[in-house]
Amino acid sequence: MFHYTFHWNQAFQKLPQMLDGALVTVEIALASMVLGIVFAVLLTGARLSGWRTLSALATGWVEIARNTPALFQIYMAHFGLGSFGIHLSPFTSLLIGITFNNAGYLAENFRGALKAIPETQTRAGRSLGMTGVQAFGWIVLPQMLRISFLPMTNQMVWAVLMTSLGVTVGMNTDLYGVTQALNAISFRTFELFAIAAAIFYAITKIITFGARLLAARLFRY
Repeated sequence: MFHYTFHWNQAFQKLPQMLDGALVTVEIALASMVLGIVFAVLLTGARLSGWRTLSALATGWVEIARNTPALFQIYMAHFGLGSFGIHLSPFTSLLIGITFNNAGYLAENFRGALKAIPETQTRAGRSLGMTGVQAFGWIVLPQMLRISFLPMTNQMVWAVLMTSLGVTVGMNTDLYGVTQALNAISFRTFELFAIAAAIFYAITKIITFGARLLAARLFRY
């Protein structure tokens, strides 16, 4: 027989704490995306540089990020580095793990986007007196980001969801960690995690809707 009794009032009383956790979740996801984009641009440049060592290292990063579980990458940041005497906080370990994952996926997206841009674009810039760096920064990079914008939006959503893995390394200030801690005290499992799921859903929908508005404003042509 079904004997579970819902107590939504008790769960909603914890909503302010859960929203504080949601802010930490967004903070980690946003920071990991900014860092991920920076590293992804560097990885893309390294893979296309023609230098074998740099290209091999960048390719290795991308292959590991894309073909191993995100949980493994977070574990390596927290427990793996800890084996060498480098002890990181759960927040830092989670940030490093998600950044590593983001950079790998974004680098592959950027590489595909670059291949979609004709080389004549760079040559046209050089013919106008630009250096190679200037041609890339003013002509190629904006087009690359435009092509990669929607994949970046998807990666941001994925980064938000990946923050829930932080609980495995002791993270207890993000949305999932706060929810887990509150559940351990109140045992209102269904109600608390249902509210947490709704908050996660709302965050991802806001990101998606905001990205569409931004794309419509930035990429009108």
